[in-house]
Amino acid sequence: MAQSETSQHWIDHLIFSESVRRIRAWLEPSGIYQGLSPLEQELLERLVHSSGDVEVAPLVAWSPQACVTGAAALAQGAVILTDTAMAAAAVGPMARRTFANPVHTLLEWAPPTVPEGAPASETRSSLGMAAALKALGGQSLGGEAQDARPLVVLIGSAPTALETLLDLVAAGSCPAPALVIGMPVGFVGVAESKRHLAESGLVHLRLEGPKGGAGLVAAACNALLRRAWLEAA
Repeated sequence: MAQSETSQHWIDHLIFSESVRRIRAWLEPSGIYQGLSPLEQELLERLVHSSGDVEVAPLVAWSPQACVTGAAALAQGAVILTDTAMAAAAVGPMARRTFANPVHTLLEWAPPTVPEGAPASETRSSLGMAAALKALGGQSLGGEAQDARPLVVLIGSAPTALETLLDLVAAGSCPAPALVIGMPVGFVGVAESKRHLAESGLVHLRLEGPKGGAGLVAAACNALLRRAWLEAA
């Protein structure tokens, strides 16, 4: 690495470290860190840093051991499935530098258009999710899984994709992912899909309310990849 690149890397590190220090100064008085593991605290801080919004912190929720389970799955080379190209682009570099996890978007399997006369709940994202789960190991047609690796699903945009995932898992049409990071953003169908995720029994991370997005699901996944890589070193 050239000297200028090294210097810039060091400056970026100092800025990030100072950012985390300030985030902790804002959050610690609230008591939000109480009961959190170091990994959960780190993930919380990464989400606040990525969003630039300390009000995101109390909205973060997870099922028991979700962070540990997700990090372990990623360390095993889990396939990462996202609902947007933006999230895939944000996760791809970290995945390549760590465990070489394959990264896909459900758009790779989505049809160009929704069939005429389809119900409103059927979108390109929901159809893409169903096809992706089948291709990546689903057994809706009774076939054998094509990929024995665990699956980590990132939903930062499309609540219909999240609902399709939950429906297919509940019906036994596909295996449950090792981790679902459910943070769709918006005001239509978003709160309902997050509530259904919370009630699903799946291992998951979620962000309550209308906030979310590709950047946040990517930040959560990258935090888990980074921690798993450091612990494996």
